[in-house]
Amino acid sequence: MTADKPIGVFDSGVGGLTVLKALRERLPGESLIYLGDTARLPYGTKSAATVSAYALQAADALVSLGVKALVVADNTSSAHALDVLRAHFPGLPVVGVVEPGAVAAGHASPHGRIVVIATESAVRTGTYPRSILHARPAARVAQVPCQLFVSLVEEGIVEGPIAEQVARHYLAPLLLDPPDSERGDCLLLGCTHFPALVPLLRRVFGPKVVIVDSATTTARAVEEVLENRHLAAPASDRPASVRYLVTDAPDRFARVSKIFVPWAIAPDGIETIELETLPETAG
Repeated sequence: MTADKPIGVFDSGVGGLTVLKALRERLPGESLIYLGDTARLPYGTKSAATVSAYALQAADALVSLGVKALVVADNTSSAHALDVLRAHFPGLPVVGVVEPGAVAAGHASPHGRIVVIATESAVRTGTYPRSILHARPAARVAQVPCQLFVSLVEEGIVEGPIAEQVARHYLAPLLLDPPDSERGDCLLLGCTHFPALVPLLRRVFGPKVVIVDSATTTARAVEEVLENRHLAAPASDRPASVRYLVTDAPDRFARVSKIFVPWAIAPDGIETIELETLPETAG
């Protein structure tokens, strides 16, 4: 394993670009390969066995390209498949988004009343509460499956009355309705789509609710792993490269990407692959 190799990042679709953005901001010298399994999204409503199988195929594709570390940007895959991936790729650093976000929420919550919003499948695993309670044993953790948020974000509906009504439907019973001493004081975004909703969530639920985005905390965790394993990229004046792979619909990926990252991704710069037919190993 050498430091000049890229970091592999995978997600069920486009939402993991929030993690890619955080990695680029924190580790500008690191080359990245992003894989969105757009042919089979969403993972959030699928069984644990199916998610694990999909995650292994996505990871295999990235490992075949010679990555030095693997970032599981999909919350559902992080909840279901992280141990499977680490066992399958011994020696390869594998970082998920659940544990960094859980630890950050445990530290950030003023009174230990934490609300996790995630996909149905991630909620069913109970991984977030276990990880939060490991970091802060006295915390009170509530989980809310917010599958409609994913659809709203992918349609670009991140503000306005529809998005606000859905947010209130899901979260008012925990963040607005209870008395102050019982309200959630920390909202952990347990899906990579959800950072796009932060302005709305701050406006609806007010500044007293701390919002934790697992993308930024994951980037910090990746930086620490690379430094500890002496895998950080050497300093360079050249901009680091980003390679984009999808399993379907590159035009839609490029269009929706504008919601998640501030730079343009051209459709003709996105490679379409089949996960069962692994791409040829790079250089």
